[in-house]
Amino acid sequence: MYLCDIPVGQRVKVVAVNTPKEIKKRLADLGLCIGTEVTVIRFAPFNDPIELYLRGFYLGIRRKDAEKILVEKI
Repeated sequence: MYLCDIPVGQRVKVVAVNTPKEIKKRLADLGLCIGTEVTVIRFAPFNDPIELYLRGFYLGIRRKDAEKILVEKI
């Protein structure tokens, strides 16, 4: 299941980040890496961007990046 398919309020764990190297590094720098627990907070109008809560802060990411992040339910 991909991060973009998770309903609002659901908590998941990241199992793979299949984005280009530069984006993968940037997301890792922000704390979004394998093993991170993430809660989907809300989707902006037209579902882009997606607001997430992880490691004590809120993070907005583009839907096209969320489509490449594989997660599993906790």
